[in-house]
Amino acid sequence: MVPSLSLRINLDPEGRIGPGKIELLEQIAAFGSISAAARRMDMSYKRAWDLVEEMNRIFGKPVVAAQTGGRKGGGAQLTPVGLAIVSRFRAIERAAATVAEPHIKALQSEIDAS
Repeated sequence: MVPSLSLRINLDPEGRIGPGKIELLEQIAAFGSISAAARRMDMSYKRAWDLVEEMNRIFGKPVVAAQTGGRKGGGAQLTPVGLAIVSRFRAIERAAATVAEPHIKALQSEIDAS
């Protein structure tokens, strides 16, 4: 196993974002559907919707705009807030990985030396 960095950002005492929630938002953006995103991530629709609702609460604004089903079915897309969350999280993740890279390599050297 190679050491790796996983980032979680604590936003309030009861809320945080991390790779899972960000991936959910990315999947919703890619497929235009909360249920399709949930299926891709092997989670229930309820769990996906609960995570979206949690992010709505944390940020005080909707992160996903969902349309109810009709003749052509429903859909979902990220709001500007949702898009900003994904973009900022990925930027923070890249910056952290860049700074951590020499330390991760040093940890790997310690593992290899044992």
